[in-house]
Formats: sequence, structure tokens, C-alpha cells
Amino acid sequence: MYEHDVLVIGGGGAGLRAAIAAQEEGADVAIVTKLHPVRSHTGAAEGGINAALRDADSWEDHAYDTVKGADYLADAPAAETLTQGSPEEVIQLEHWGMPFSREDDGRVSQRPFGGLSFPRTTYAGAETGHHLLHTMYEQAVKRGIEVYDEWYVSRLAVTDHDDPEERTCHGVVAMDIKTGEVSGFRANNGVILCTGGPGQAFDHTTNAVANTGDGAAMAYRAGVPLEDMEFIQFHPTTLPSTGVLISEGVRGEGGILYNEDGERFMFEHGYANNEGELASRDVVSRAELTEVNEGRGHEDEYVHLDMRHLGEERILDRLENILHLAEDFEGVDGLEEPMPVKPGQHYAMGGIEVDENGETCIDGLYAAGENACVSVHGANRLGGNALPELIVFGARAGWHAAGRDLGEAEIGTGPSAETETEDDLGAPVSPGAIDASDGDVAADGALVEPSEVVEHHVDIENQRVEELLSREEGVNHAEVRADVQETMTQNVNVFRREENLKEALEDLRVARERYHDVYVRDPSRTFNTDLVHTIETRNIIDLAEAITLGALAREEFRGAHWREQHQERKDEEWLKHTMLAWNDGNPDLYYKDVILEGENKTYEPKERSY
Repeated sequence: MYEHDVLVIGGGGAGLRAAIAAQEEGADVAIVTKLHPVRSHTGAAEGGINAALRDADSWEDHAYDTVKGADYLADAPAAETLTQGSPEEVIQLEHWGMPFSREDDGRVSQRPFGGLSFPRTTYAGAETGHHLLHTMYEQAVKRGIEVYDEWYVSRLAVTDHDDPEERTCHGVVAMDIKTGEVSGFRANNGVILCTGGPGQAFDHTTNAVANTGDGAAMAYRAGVPLEDMEFIQFHPTTLPSTGVLISEGVRGEGGILYNEDGERFMFEHGYANNEGELASRDVVSRAELTEVNEGRGHEDEYVHLDMRHLGEERILDRLENILHLAEDFEGVDGLEEPMPVKPGQHYAMGGIEVDENGETCIDGLYAAGENACVSVHGANRLGGNALPELIVFGARAGWHAAGRDLGEAEIGTGPSAETETEDDLGAPVSPGAIDASDGDVAADGALVEPSEVVEHHVDIENQRVEELLSREEGVNHAEVRADVQETMTQNVNVFRREENLKEALEDLRVARERYHDVYVRDPSRTFNTDLVHTIETRNIIDLAEAITLGALAREEFRGAHWREQHQERKDEEWLKHTMLAWNDGNPDLYYKDVILEGENKTYEPKERSY
């Protein structure tokens, strides 16, 4: 068994910042990650980091833009914590050596992004995430933070109390991908989940193959509620053939969207009369798909993004990486012709319920980054707000887990005594586990001693691995995963209809039943990626179901969540978060109110227009 004060699961932006913060507090900290840190998906972030750095800007304006962009489903304490902390974190990155793009006078450059009232997006060319990862990994190496590289965490070591709020997380169970060894990792102070989003639940996504929602799925099965899972962001500019992201920075620099008729449709068809291409992402994605659906798309699939008018010098200075992506994946020279783009799954606004300090309702368990939901993004994330979330809330989780007093959190976690569950969702099938053995906690309250808890979960995970490897026939996980991705892309996409959501739930139930008979084709222990992908597929199923249940429950149109039968935002009824608890394999759905009271003001919901 390995032992540290703080364990950080995942080595991307949030994980690296959490580890550095915990180490700053004097904790013995280690990162356990299935990928080398600089291969984490944070490296694919292109656009930039929002921070109020200029005299003419303010964190208050940034907070207002964030809450408005979230369609008033963000919690004000989270939005204000983000916007107050972002300038300091950006300056810290600069001091650590991050190579931000700069103006002629030496100041860090900032550019406009969708939904912002001020050009506050700092950037490093079109490779901001790449530079962010390398800058923070340098700091981790400098500080001697131990990294368990290519160790796949598949289970949380949580006590088995009946009430999740009485449970404690004492560590994790992980498999050394190089050898197949399954080992326990004990955390004396806390475990911080930073494993990224569930993009692989969809087949057209900007997300890496490794983005399978592991942290959120493990926390969910251990008893932590998932929050606002229905809110999935579809980025308006992805390459049609691969889903590769084309940065919002292209539009921030002045890129223009055209339909097949050569119309600048964001203005000419009235989708965003003031902001045009720089409306928020949900607005632009719906506009593009409407153009395609109404017959004004190229090849009935995509629209054109044109940056030729920016000039070669400006493009090479600020967007050179975009030229390579368009050439490599679509055979298009962005200096000479427009690029084909269409919406693709990009980001999960929802995730593990946490407070401003990253704490969950389970003692000793934290989360930060895309797998967490502090609710700073609400129903729609603004471009440029993901990277500050990683560093601001990653740092807070690391500090708190290591013992720093950050004050009492304003955002509560876990069901309250007044919580009422939604009795009838109208789901066509029963969601959740096939049988009791699918749970991650045996609820009898007997396991409390930390080392025994970890060893118990190691034994259970070893049994699962042995069973998967010993089966000589069954269903291959890749078939199940492909079916899940197909139904999610077809039925739980930008435009959502009740009949399609129910069809997706039926398909997911079939996928869950088929997964019960899954087997691993590769019987070896060494670098058995087939085994890893098989375990990941279970996480994909659980989160795909959570996304779809939330989408079926929320009968309104808010942010990224569009419902054909409910074409209005219903503040009186739906100004609340959708919560989903695993409940030992019988998911319970309930709600909690949005907090719109901030430090100095209340964010009153208004019509959201651009």
C-alpha cells in the first residue's frame, strides 16, 4: 500500500494546481494519473484564460458576465470566487514562466470572447492549455511532487456507512497499467478528483479518448450527488471529420461564420444582432444547426468559418496552430479558404457536487476541474472560463485538503432534511444498477479503520479484474461503448425532444444489460489497455444515463439545454439545480435552489440576449 497526505487523481490543469497548492501547505502529496501529466486533455484548450487584469475591467463585471452566460443557473458565491481569484492565479502563472502572448508595450495580451463585456481573455497563441500544462508540470517537478504515471484509478476507498454523509474517503484503488498490479493508495488528509469530463459518452466530441468521466462516475457510485448533468456544451466550431476543436480565438480575433448562401447568418438571420459570432456558445451552436437543418449548410452538415481577412501576419502570430489543424484534418489552407465547422460535444457544465473549497458530502473527498460542479458555469459555460476554474478551484481544493482554513463555504453539499425526490420522471425503463453487486459501497457501517477500508476495496477490485480476465467469451466493451455514443449523439444532442430522450434511456438500459456480460479479449496483465477501456465503459454508461435523466426531468429551455416541447426559460419553476444520487443503484433525482445572492449584489434573472 502506498501512503501520502493528499492524493490528487488526474494530472491535468486542476490536478497539477491542486498538487502544488497542497505541497505549498506542507503536505506530502502525490498525483496518480492514467496519463503522463502533459498528455492531459487540458493541453487541447486553445482559447485562453479569463481574468480582469485591466484598470477598465473588474471582477464584478466578469462575475456578472459569468452568471448571465450561465443563464442564471450559476451560484453567485462560485462565480465571485472564480472571478476574484483568477487575476492572482494568472499573475502567478506569469511569474512561473508561462509564455503569454504580449502587446507591444509588454503587457499580457487579452482578446474578446463570446459573452464577455470586456476583452479579458489572456492567451498564449492558440495553445494556451498546452503552455499551462507545461508551466505547472515544471513546478511539480521542481517541488519534488511524486507522480504515479500510468496508474489507472478505478475505485474510491470509502467507508460503508449507510448514509453517504457519514462516509469517509481514505484513499483509492489503482492499477499499474505497465504491470497490471492492483494496489491501494491511502490518503491521510484527502483525495482530490481531477479526472476531466465525460466527452467519450458522445461520438462527435472535441475530447480525448481518455475523457471517460472516471472521477464523476466513481464519486457518484460512492454516494456523492451529481449536479446539473443535463447541461452539456456543444462547441460551435469543431472540424466535421474528427471533432477537433477550432478555438473561439478565431472568432475573438474577428473570424466570420457564413452559410452556403454566403450570408453572415448570425446577423442576417437575427440570431445575435449585437454580438454576432461572439454570442455565447449555446446561441452560436443552435444557430449553425438551424442553418444546416433549414438547408443552408454546406453538404447538409456544416458552415464555414473564415479568417482570411485577418491577414497572414496576424494569423501566424496569434492563430498559427489553427492553420495546422485545418490543413492536417480537412486539407484546407486557412490563409486561402474558409474552414468547415459544425457543433461538437465539448464540455460538461455539471459534475460532482462540491462547495467553493472543493469538498463533497463525503469527508476527505474533494473534486476540482471539469469533473466537479461548484456551479460556476450553470447552464452554459463562457469561453475562457474553464482554465481559470481549473487553477482557482484546483488551488482551493489543494489548500483545503492540506489543512488551510478557507472559511466556511456558502454552497452546501448533500441532500438536506427537506429534500424531496422526484417520484415520477416518466422514464420508460428503470435506471441504475442491474443488480446489487454493481455498487461500490456495501452499506453496513462495519468498515471504518483507514487501512482496512483501503485493503477491502483492493480485494473487491482484484476480484472484478480477475473475473473480467477469466471470461472466455461475452460482449466486447467497444461494441457497448459505440452503441452508447451513437444514441447520445443522436438523441441527447443540441436539440432535445422527449421521445428521443426516452429512446436514449431505453438504449442505455440495453447497453447496461449487455455490459453485465462484458469480457476482456486480451488476457495479459502488461499494458492491458483493453482491460482499462472495459472498466472505463462502465463509467461512460453511468454518466450517459445521468445526463439523459437530467435532460428528461428539466422541462424548460435554459442555456445549453433546449427542449422542443418547452421553448421558454421557466424561472418560477426551474431556477434550481438538478441533483442525482446513486442510492445504492436506484438513482434518486431531487433539486436544490440556485444561490443568486452575491457578496454585494443579487443577480436578478433577465432576458439573455446578445
